[in-house]
Formats: sequence, C-alpha cells, structure tokens
Amino acid sequence: MNEAKPIGGKIWTMPFLFLTAIVILAVFFLAERFLFGLGSVTNMNDSYPWGIWIAYDVVIGTAFACGGYSMALLVYVFNKGEYHPLVRPALLASLFGYTLAGVSVIFDIGRYWQAYNIMIPSKMNFHSVLLEVALCIGTYVLVLWVEFAPAVLEKVRAERQLAKLNKVIFVFIALGVLLPSMHQSSLGTMMLAAGHKLSPLWWSKSLPMLFLISAMTIGYAVVVFESTVAALAFKRPLETGMLSKLSGLIPWLLGGYLLVRLQDINGAGLLPLAFSGGLQGNMFLLENLLLLGALLLLIYPINRSSPRMLFIAALLIMAGGGLYRLNVYLIGYDPGTGFHYFPSAPELLVTFALIAVEIMGYTWFVKRFPVLPAVKHA
Repeated sequence: MNEAKPIGGKIWTMPFLFLTAIVILAVFFLAERFLFGLGSVTNMNDSYPWGIWIAYDVVIGTAFACGGYSMALLVYVFNKGEYHPLVRPALLASLFGYTLAGVSVIFDIGRYWQAYNIMIPSKMNFHSVLLEVALCIGTYVLVLWVEFAPAVLEKVRAERQLAKLNKVIFVFIALGVLLPSMHQSSLGTMMLAAGHKLSPLWWSKSLPMLFLISAMTIGYAVVVFESTVAALAFKRPLETGMLSKLSGLIPWLLGGYLLVRLQDINGAGLLPLAFSGGLQGNMFLLENLLLLGALLLLIYPINRSSPRMLFIAALLIMAGGGLYRLNVYLIGYDPGTGFHYFPSAPELLVTFALIAVEIMGYTWFVKRFPVLPAVKHA
C-alpha cells in the first residue's frame, strides 16, 4: 500500500483563476437572490418550487459524490483492502460534493433564515421523507469531515490526536455506509409522493431501490473518472490495474439496475410510451441507452484493461445515471397546471460555480495534504 503524500505544485494556475472568475460572478447573482428573493434570478414558480439547484446540486450531485460510500462498502464492509489507495481521493471528492449539496439547499429555500428549524424537534414533521433526507445528508457531511480528518492530522504531524481518532474512526466509517444507504434510497422515495404528476416512465414502487443501486454504480464510475483525470492533470501514473479490477463489479450493478428498470416498464405495458417520439420518451431511451452502452463496454474484460475504454464507460454511467435523476425530478415531472420550467442563466451559472468550487477544493487539498498515493520512482 503506497503512503499518501501531497503532490505539491502551484495553486494559482490559469485553470484555477478561470474557475475563480466563475465563482465570483456567481456570488453576485447569489447576493441578488438573497436580497431580492428567488424570483429575481430563477425561473422557479408555484408548480416547480425546486429547479436545477435541487435536481443537479443535490439529487445528481450527491450521487456523483458517492465514490467514498461505494469504496467504503468495498474496502471496509467486504474487506477488499487492495483498493485502499482509492479510498482517500474518493472520500475527498465525496466531502466536497456533499458539503456543497448541503450549502446549495440554502439557496433554494425561500425563508432561508429559518433553516435552523429543521434541527428543532418541535418543528419537525416526522412523517416527512424530506426531513430524513435533510438530517441524513447533514449528518453525513459531518461524518465525511471526520473521516477525512486523518489526512489533516498527518499533515500537521499531530500523532497523538491521530492515534485517538483512529481508535474510534470505525464508528464514523459505519455511519458513512449507513447514512448514504438511507438518504439515497429516500431521494427515490420522495418522488413516490408525486403520483400521477411523475410520468409512468419513471414513477415506480422500485424508485428507492433504483436510486440506491444507481448511486452505488455512479460512485464506482466517479472513482474511475476521478482517478483518470487526476493522473492526466497532475502527470501521474494511471491506476489501470486497480481500476480494471474494480470495474468488474460495475456490470453486475448495471445489469441488475437495467433489469429492474426495464421490467418495471415492460410489466406495466409502457414500452409504446417510450417510443412515442415525445421529449419524455426520447429522454427515457437516451438515459437507458447510455447505461446499456457502458454495460456492453465493461462486460468484456479486454475493455476493462484499457484506460480509454474505462474512462468512456465511466462517462456513460455518469451521464446516464445523472440523466435518470434529472428525468425523475424535472423532465418527467408535469404538475398539469400549465406552468413550465427551464433554468435561467444565473441558475446555471451558480451550478457551474459549485462544480468549480469542488474542482478548486480538490486541487488545493491534493496539492497540500496527503490524499493521493505517493509515486514510486525507479
């Protein structure tokens, strides 16, 4: 097992400066949103009370941040220690993804100054799935920061504090497996309440299971994506050996997901609706074709040994899995009131800014803290 070390290097590169400019511009629109309300910068309305800030930043974003969860399942639950070098980078990506998802919820709340009410038992609705999601995600953010704390303690050489933390870290690892299992399935459960407002191409009693399986699958795909991009961006050796073996799990998850997904549609006699030629039918086909393409790529061992094929498959899974969640929360949703929704330019810019902050944060941490495995030089 390679020891993790900071990779060093300059922080304020041209890409970093470009991302900073996006964030600064987004801060202007966020200031406008908090001063003048949601209507001043978003296209949300009475029938679409949440838009891209929830659909992407939370629903899709947390799935993209499930690399740490997926690797914790594999390494700590199934005792596959050979993948341990992939855990800390995945954990860092999860940390930023979930933290920023939690922050973005505040952008979407009309009375954001009353957000603290969610922590007051007398004001909690214990029958609400949304409450469970909020509490789980909030707790999981804290768990992720504790799980990442050893990297910080190693950096500052706090051996005594590190030894104390290592004695109890198993509790947080256990919570790090439990909490995402709860809230990822609950993100699917939430849309069961939409009933007839959600297209039958996506409404299904299997929504909680499909959201959970898709989160695990996307998590492994993001680990492949992150490892490949980090190797290319920071001029490090590719981790093809580990990624090839890891990707052998994905066809089983993808196959199970697609089997349940398509059987739901076929069993309900909805296949003609998928081929109707409308927007929803086309998005259903695109979503599943992307995932089927990834499955066909990864089912062959020779493709799992190719960095290019692994990367393409990871992109297909992220695109297909992300589109599935976007379809459930926005494209497949029709309140039937005549209202329509498409995100405004400021909404999209804020979302891009959150992605930019994740990239910047990841870059800063891997350059300053022991996250990526040390490279052995001949």
